[in-house]
Amino acid sequence: MNKLETIVELSHEFGSDDYVKGGGGNTSFKNASTLWVKPSGTTLSGLTSETFVAMNRAKINELYEVETPAVSAEREELVKNLMGAAVENDAGRPSVEAPLHNVFDSKFVVHTHPALVNGLTCAKDGEVTCKRLFPEALWVEYIDPGYTLCMKVRERIEQYKEIKGKEPALLVLQNHGIFVSADTPDEIRELYTHFMETLKAEYDRMGVSQSIDVPEVSDSPEIAEQIKSIFGDDAAFVASSGRFTYVPGPITPDHLVYSKAFPFTDELTPEFAAKYIADRGYAPKVVVAGDRIYGIGNSQKNADLALELAQDGALVMQLTAAFGGINYMTDSQREFIENWEVESYRQKQV
Repeated sequence: MNKLETIVELSHEFGSDDYVKGGGGNTSFKNASTLWVKPSGTTLSGLTSETFVAMNRAKINELYEVETPAVSAEREELVKNLMGAAVENDAGRPSVEAPLHNVFDSKFVVHTHPALVNGLTCAKDGEVTCKRLFPEALWVEYIDPGYTLCMKVRERIEQYKEIKGKEPALLVLQNHGIFVSADTPDEIRELYTHFMETLKAEYDRMGVSQSIDVPEVSDSPEIAEQIKSIFGDDAAFVASSGRFTYVPGPITPDHLVYSKAFPFTDELTPEFAAKYIADRGYAPKVVVAGDRIYGIGNSQKNADLALELAQDGALVMQLTAAFGGINYMTDSQREFIENWEVESYRQKQV
C-alpha cells in the first residue's frame, strides 16, 4: 500500500462519528517536498487518493516568514492566496489547517474533534487534567484558527522540541480538538487508542456518562410546520429528536459552523424570530420547542447536521462535568468564527 492509500485509510477510520461530525477534522501525509492534505469542506470518510490536495512545501514555508496585515480579514485573504499558490493539482481548496500540518516533521497527521476529547478541551480544568493524564502532550490555549493558530503552535512546537528533544505526538487545543502526528499509521492508531481509552477510564472514574439521554417522544408535525413558516427558507428542512440538555452557548468552531452558538428557545412567534435574527445577525440552526429539539436548514443534510452537532455539544457539556464544568468561548472568539470567510466556504461545501 502506498502512502496516499494509507492516509486515505486513516481518514476513513478517523472519519467516523466517534471522531468528527460533518466536514470536521483533517488529515495529511508529507514527504520532503510535498504535503497532501484534505480539501476544505469535504468529509474524511469520503476522501480518495485523487481528492487530496497536493501542496508545495517550500511555498508553504514562505508563509511563516511573510509580513501579514494587522487587519484580520486582510490577513486571512493573504494567507488564502498564498496557500492557493502552493497547490499543485486540481483537487480543490486545501484545508485551512494545511500550514499547521506542514509544521510537523512527522509524515502522518490526523486532526479530529471527538466529543470524548472535547469533554477535556472545553472544560475549566482541561489544561490541568491534560497535563496530569497526558504529560507528553502539548496543550495550547484557545487561539483563532487559521494563520494565527498555525504561527502560535509552530512557536510552541519549537519550544517543546528544545526542552524534550522531539516534537509532540499529541497536540491538544483548548475548545477545539486534537492533532496526532507520527511516522507510521500504526503509531497514529496507538496514540489515539491510548488517549481515548485513558479519557474513557477517567469519565468512568468520575461517574460521568459517555452518552446523553434523548427521550423517545411523539413527533409534532404542527410545530415543525410552524418553525418552517416562521423561519422561511432557513427552515425549509427540519430534523428533530426528543428534548435533551442543550448547550446554551459557544463551545467549539465546529459547533458554531453547523449548529450556531445559541439555540432559539423563545416562543415560536414571528416577533421573537425577528428579534433573534436582529440580535444575532442570522437565523438559528437549532430550535427548542415543546418537548423536542429541531435542527433546521436549507437542505435536509444541513438540518440533520445541526441536530447532530447540538447533540454532540450536549454530550461535550455533560462530559466537562468530570473536569470542572464547561468553559465557553469568548464573544471575540465566537465572532471571529461567525465572520470568517473560511468557515462560510466550508458550510457552503456541505
